[in-house]
Amino acid sequence: MIRALVVDDHPLLRLGIKHMLAQEPDFAAPGEAVDAEDALRRIKERTWDVVLLDISMPGRSGLDVLREIRGLRPTLPVLVLSLHSEEKFAVRALRAGAHGYLTKNDAPTELVQAIRRVLTGKKYVSPSLAETLANAVESGSSKAPHERLSDRELQVMCQIAWGKTVSEVAQEATLSVKTISTYRSRALKKMKMRTNAEFTRYAIENHVVS
Repeated sequence: MIRALVVDDHPLLRLGIKHMLAQEPDFAAPGEAVDAEDALRRIKERTWDVVLLDISMPGRSGLDVLREIRGLRPTLPVLVLSLHSEEKFAVRALRAGAHGYLTKNDAPTELVQAIRRVLTGKKYVSPSLAETLANAVESGSSKAPHERLSDRELQVMCQIAWGKTVSEVAQEATLSVKTISTYRSRALKKMKMRTNAEFTRYAIENHVVS
C-alpha cells in the first residue's frame, strides 16, 4: 500500500486529498501534518512513500521544509502542491529538491498520476510548465525582476499583491510585523519599486499571482 503524508494547514484541503486517494485501491489512508514542525516530526517517526507538501504555511515555508526533508530522507519523493502559479514557483521547488510541482487547481485531475510518476523516480511537471521551461532555456532570457527575490521575499510580495496587509501576513506566517516589513522592504528595493500598488500591478501583469 502507498503511504502518503499530506502537509497543509487547511483542513478542507487535507480532507479533499484524503477523499481522492481513498478512491485508489493501492493507497493507504494518508497521514496528515499541519505545519513544518509537525511534518518533520511525522517524517522522523515513520516511513512514507511520498510527501504532498504545501508551500505557504504558518511559520517556516514549505520550501524550507523541503530542504530539511532532503537532509533527513534524501530519496523520499516530495510533490509540491501550491496555489501559486507554477511558472513562478515550480523552478524554485525543483531546485530545492522537489520531485514535482502541481497547482491545487489541477490536483483533482492530476494528483494521482503525479504521485505515481514521482514514485517511479521521475519528475512530474505539467505540459505547460515543461514548455515554459524549454522556452526559457531556448531564449536564454535574463531573469525576470521577481526572480531576484528570495523565497520568503517572493511569498511576502505575492501575499501583499493579493491585498493582505503586513500585519495579516505576519499573523499567518507566525512572524513579527517587523520581520515581514523587512522582507517587504528588501523585495521593494530589489524590484526597484516603492509602493504595494507597484507590487500588485507587476504581479498581475506578469502572472505572478492568479
